[in-house]
Amino acid sequence: MLVEMVVESVRVNLQTYQRIVVLKEKYADRYLPIFIGNPEADAIVMQLQNVSVPRPQTHDLLKSVIQDLGAGVTSVVVNKLDNDVFYARLNLKVDNRDVEVDSRPSDAIALAVRVQAPIFAEEAVLEKAGVLLDSETVSEAEQPKEPAEKPQTREQREEEAKHLSVFREFINSLDLDDLDKGKSDK
Repeated sequence: MLVEMVVESVRVNLQTYQRIVVLKEKYADRYLPIFIGNPEADAIVMQLQNVSVPRPQTHDLLKSVIQDLGAGVTSVVVNKLDNDVFYARLNLKVDNRDVEVDSRPSDAIALAVRVQAPIFAEEAVLEKAGVLLDSETVSEAEQPKEPAEKPQTREQREEEAKHLSVFREFINSLDLDDLDKGKSDK
């Protein structure tokens, strides 16, 4: 099952100084942090902040090539997590046929924000690496807009909390002070 995501932010891990793109589930408070390289992080941030550059960057070039060939990006899917490596695919429409292209998630996301294509994650990926925030940290306005399918038992919640503790520690190590900073600038 595919779950629609949005780019919540690009962060820096203060312990390693590695960049992380944080995807957020569109209708819930589940997050998917993905480590990415500095050039891809810069490409995503520059597009999200509408920074213009004098010459096309790599992802701008890819966008132009796809469009000039008469194709279009229909969506991006983070479709796999294997040995701590995320995988993605670009879904293209070329001459009325669907084409899937293997991609790194960082490149796929950088392209998606340029062409305003929807970003999805496979439910299996979210089950492995998704992070839920505690309900106390989420305001009423940010509560899920779609009802949950079925409530979890206490044992399921405890098992999930145990599984997610590593991710909570990771999220707590991120610099989240400027989470809404970019949103207010738009």
